[in-house]
Amino acid sequence: MERDVSIRDVTAREFVGVSESDSVRSTVQLMSEEDVGSVLVMRGSTPVGIMTERDVLEMVATGEDAESTAVAELMSQPVITMAASRPLADAAETMSREEIRNVVVTDDTDGEEIVGVLTERDVIEAASTLQASRSLDTEADLEGVATAATAVESEAAAPGDEYATQGVCELCGALADSLHDSNGQLVCSDCRQV
Repeated sequence: MERDVSIRDVTAREFVGVSESDSVRSTVQLMSEEDVGSVLVMRGSTPVGIMTERDVLEMVATGEDAESTAVAELMSQPVITMAASRPLADAAETMSREEIRNVVVTDDTDGEEIVGVLTERDVIEAASTLQASRSLDTEADLEGVATAATAVESEAAAPGDEYATQGVCELCGALADSLHDSNGQLVCSDCRQV
């Protein structure tokens, strides 16, 4: 991913905030109304956690009651924040390393004000746009476009059809440190087990 593209360049999403005491049910309704996949859990103006669709799915799978469960019981913490001026590639690397799908973007002046939320989908869309806009005339261009959101299909890292470069699972769309060939598709470890 090109280093001159900053997180600010692709962060377009305002964040939706809730409090720790809100019920999961009311929060899910808000997520649906706002068409977002995650909400920041705020204590005053400070983000203390994040609740995602994945958290809700895990709760439903265990049979917990969404009405009586508070967001604080379900949220993931701590919140990972990054300054808006940081390179987008840094955000992609952090998401992959920390196995998260959202990064809270903060203002550069004080690092306290929340600018928005950068999602894994934002990173993938930005990488796709960058790749489409570049000319791929030479082998050097191909190497320069290799990004955290693009799977490297030609270089096997080790036996077992595992690929060394992080990329995007062709089944679930998640960023993964390594991909595996499964029935002609590059998939993450989770999807490979399915």
